[in-house]
Amino acid sequence: MTNIDTSFGFSMNAPIRVGIVGTGFAAKLRAETVQADGRSNLVAVAGRTPDQTAAFCQTFGAEAAVSWRKLVERDDLDLVIVCTVNRDHGAIVLAALENDKHVVVEYPLSLDVSEGERAIELAAQKQKLLHIEHIELLGGLHQAIKASLPLIGKVFYTRYVTITAQRSVPERWTYQHSLFGFPLIGAISRLHRFTDLFGEVTSVNCQTQFWDTGPDFYKACLCNAQLRFANGVFAEAVYGKGETFSQSENVFTIYGEEGTLIFTPESGQLIQGENRRAIEVGTRRGLFAKDTDMVLECLLNNTPLYVNNTSSLYSLKVADAARRSSEIRQNVALGNL
Repeated sequence: MTNIDTSFGFSMNAPIRVGIVGTGFAAKLRAETVQADGRSNLVAVAGRTPDQTAAFCQTFGAEAAVSWRKLVERDDLDLVIVCTVNRDHGAIVLAALENDKHVVVEYPLSLDVSEGERAIELAAQKQKLLHIEHIELLGGLHQAIKASLPLIGKVFYTRYVTITAQRSVPERWTYQHSLFGFPLIGAISRLHRFTDLFGEVTSVNCQTQFWDTGPDFYKACLCNAQLRFANGVFAEAVYGKGETFSQSENVFTIYGEEGTLIFTPESGQLIQGENRRAIEVGTRRGLFAKDTDMVLECLLNNTPLYVNNTSSLYSLKVADAARRSSEIRQNVALGNL
């Protein structure tokens, strides 16, 4: 008797046929996992440049698609994984869903909130899986923070600083306004950590600075967003990258009425008066593989995923509020998002 999942209709005896849009770092990790797992098979890949796409396909034994538009129309695909520039995420997700494909997309779902809302609605209408990757929730850092929060009592202030110094910035899409998007939308995981930990945001105030080298490219950026939460927590997200910075920093600090937590990606510390205690932080390795494995499990066995689309969309709305605040240079109040 063939084992068929009642939600998505996949047979356990036939591999899930996968297409990937993108040929970069995330796409490579996805492809490695898909090919190594007997439950899935990488069929086709669409990239931004023919040479890179051909080399990628040769490495993984896949067929090169002419474009992402052609890829999502293929009848021999069940699942499309979107790992390309942020600007195109929403359009590709919508097109894939319209062509009755299940979809995995790296964050952000879209640079536009209304487009993201349409994608989530369409997935529900089509009864297709739409999974927005948020591997920051799977990593050892986030898990250690969540487990440690009860140790410090009522939280009243938190600050998350991620600054990446780079000596010479090439004209890459991650430093391009049109392709990466507003910095805290492109790097939405910073705000999603906050909303996952502390819930509803009531207001956002954001300042942004760019050091420009061309009409669409910049050599450095800095965003500082202050968030007020409904539970009284005040949070600051500081995100910077590029040539202007001489030193990198990655520190998550949480102040509670009974102590302070300080985390880096490698380690944590609980401070209570004169007492200091080390907190172990698990690995960041293998998270794309873990995410992909969970997607396959969901499609085959209807097992729940670690993040839902509602929470991802909410963080996108908060990030978009930060964008609007930066543009009008005023505090933005958030109602019922």
